[in-house]
Amino acid sequence: MAIPLKSRADGRSHDQIRPFSAIWEPMGFALSSVIVKTGKTSVLCSISLEEGVPPWRHGKGLGWLSAEYRLLPGSTPLRQKRELHQLSGRTQEIQRLIGRSLRAVLDMNSLGERTLLVDCDVIQADAGTRTAAITGAWMALQKAAQRLVEQRILRKNPLIAQVAAVSVGVVDGQTYLDLDYSEDSRAEVDLNVVMTSEGKFLEVQGTGEKSSFTREELNSLLDLAESGLIHLYSSQKKFLMT
Repeated sequence: MAIPLKSRADGRSHDQIRPFSAIWEPMGFALSSVIVKTGKTSVLCSISLEEGVPPWRHGKGLGWLSAEYRLLPGSTPLRQKRELHQLSGRTQEIQRLIGRSLRAVLDMNSLGERTLLVDCDVIQADAGTRTAAITGAWMALQKAAQRLVEQRILRKNPLIAQVAAVSVGVVDGQTYLDLDYSEDSRAEVDLNVVMTSEGKFLEVQGTGEKSSFTREELNSLLDLAESGLIHLYSSQKKFLMT
């Protein structure tokens, strides 16, 4: 794999993530809500609680988590139509990914027969919306869990690990961390990596968009993703303290 030398359109180095920020509680009635921004990508993540679980879960004493994801109208250059009656395959795939990623670090026993509902709505899309949604949703979930303990609804925080996600890819033969749209749309190889702060992978979605890639190249991309995730874990903790 070629050594990255070219500068990026936004001036970042090849191994630098986009600026990350968070705005808490834009939604007053949600259990917890946050707008996370990664560069020009912006996602609103909110958490709600419902007593009870899906019918197939009844009587087991275990909780559940369900996630929904949408691109809002105006989030893309051409107006995104609302998906009302039928979800696109992309939307279904992404919300399932978000749900899987969060359920993997949730102690369902501690939650009891309650359901946490996660909503991720993309306000502005410049690539990396699914990874930003996972990163932000974990933050909102952590804040929600703390409040449920404070309210004595839960005896302890059901979250057992910290989770974040980031994209990596190969563009013009060079590796890049945290792709924006100008890079993602041209990528020869595109990976989305979801990992805990303990270094355990929850999901790796890798695609050779325009070319195949070797095991050595895959390892290089995973190392690059991990370096970015370390920064995101720190950012999550920083904004959880605000």
